[in-house]
Amino acid sequence: MPALSTGSGSDTGLYELLTALPAQLQPHVDSQEDLTFLWDMFGEKSLHSLVKIHEKLHYYEKQSPVPILHGAAALANDLAEELQDKPLNSEIKELLKLLSKPNVKALLSVHDTVAQKNYDPVLPPMPEDIDDEEDSVKIIRLVKNREPLGATIKKDEQTGAIVVARIMRGGAADRSGLIHVGDELREVNGIPVEDKRPEEIIQILAQSQGAITFKIIPSIKEETLPTEGKMFIKALFDYDPKEDKAIPCKEAGLSFKKGDILQIMSQDDATWWQAKHEGDSNPRAGLIPSKHFQERRLALRRPEILVQPLKVSNRKSSGFRRSFRLSRKDKKTNKSMYECKKSDQYDTADVPTYEEVTPYRRQNNEKYRLVVLVGPVGVGLNELKRRLLISDTQHYGVTVPHTTRARRSQESDGVEYIFISKHLFETDVQNNKFIEYGEYKNNYYGTSIDSVRSVLAKNKVCLLDVQPHTVKHLRTLEFKPYVIFIKPPSIERLRQTRKNAKIISSRDDQGAAKPFTEEDFQEMIKSAQIMESQYGHLFDKIIINDDLTVAFNELKTTFDKLETDTHWVPVSWLHS
Repeated sequence: MPALSTGSGSDTGLYELLTALPAQLQPHVDSQEDLTFLWDMFGEKSLHSLVKIHEKLHYYEKQSPVPILHGAAALANDLAEELQDKPLNSEIKELLKLLSKPNVKALLSVHDTVAQKNYDPVLPPMPEDIDDEEDSVKIIRLVKNREPLGATIKKDEQTGAIVVARIMRGGAADRSGLIHVGDELREVNGIPVEDKRPEEIIQILAQSQGAITFKIIPSIKEETLPTEGKMFIKALFDYDPKEDKAIPCKEAGLSFKKGDILQIMSQDDATWWQAKHEGDSNPRAGLIPSKHFQERRLALRRPEILVQPLKVSNRKSSGFRRSFRLSRKDKKTNKSMYECKKSDQYDTADVPTYEEVTPYRRQNNEKYRLVVLVGPVGVGLNELKRRLLISDTQHYGVTVPHTTRARRSQESDGVEYIFISKHLFETDVQNNKFIEYGEYKNNYYGTSIDSVRSVLAKNKVCLLDVQPHTVKHLRTLEFKPYVIFIKPPSIERLRQTRKNAKIISSRDDQGAAKPFTEEDFQEMIKSAQIMESQYGHLFDKIIINDDLTVAFNELKTTFDKLETDTHWVPVSWLHS
């Protein structure tokens, strides 16, 4: 709709605008019925009266009015008594009736209360006992509400002084602009703090109600103006500041869950960053451990988890998976962080802390993101993948694996497998051309990087089923993988839902398909727990396959959103 004209005068009132509105809207109204409705609505007398009152009040407010009198209620009573002695004509009767109404009396009473109150801020008097030779001091008064002050303090190890250690971005202290990092705290509400521990001062602040008065010696350091943080990170672990013994102030901490997106507001402190949850309307930041600090803590706390590789059973009853889930012979992957020259140099991909991310939405001319499916043997991953392929063969595709075994009569090269020589296969392994590979019955099988590229080049969504430790090698700008973990339900549900199911062996295993055993269930649950514990920070989505139809529908919905919605991805994928 075109912009509405408000007349030539710059001070045209709202009343005039509403009066002219129906005529200006007439060319844009389709039916006479709608036009009649507009005329009736904007011609309503009560609306006109309200608009006039609004304009009068708005004009009156601009004059910055002050109360003419402070006793309107008493004046009304005096007026009523005086009118009683006058001849009662219709006007006097109406006025007496109005003055006797309870709502009018209440209005006048409120007026008197407001008129007699001074709303200007009352500043405390300057202390009279300030020594002329004392350092320059500031007397600061902040009104405390339910939120914390938003600052932390510490004792200077050299001077013993209590100083402001940090100002939390967006907190009360930060918004006031009166307290700065490095300021020395002398008094709180008239109580000297030189001989007190920081914990005692925090207790004084916690018990204070209303306004808090600080006596401060300003820091001589020049502070740089804070800039609004535009760095976003994805949390790869759960954090509760109440359980963190190292945090300088538990109340100032920010709790989060794995997968949460955080906006970094300050990295001034190498140990404790300031952050808030992305999209949170509360401007106040909270403390979180920095990436370097958290990596060091996790590396020292869980070395046995970091260096223990995932063990995958190759029992015959499981059959040989088409995803070739055998150990990748990669020295870098298996290298322990403690074998490095320095103890603080290690593969941080194995120490999940934070990952810098940025919003990403696939454009129509871009290739589809690689979809990586991860899950333990027997969870139903292959069946879900098969249903996806059947649902739209033109949209979804899978890689064609390589093998060194002889081609059978009913097989075609490039359809079931790409058949190559053992020498060529081993050469490709040396040149890192395989995502995964393994040996089965003296023959090599593997999934090559080029086979993934081939599917994506056909403008299809490539469904790739790999071991979880392979995922981090695929997380590149080229593939932008979206990782889905297919998780089994509880073992009780497995016993109920899989009692008549069988583990399907591949065509290379000539044995018949076998029913699930209790050992299969136990192994599936244990394998899933290890996968989630060690590689859960790499998963974008977890789908529990309790009911195959429900799991498939959830998977399909996830795929649809992946192609249309905005997702958070590693910043390196877009800024390489």
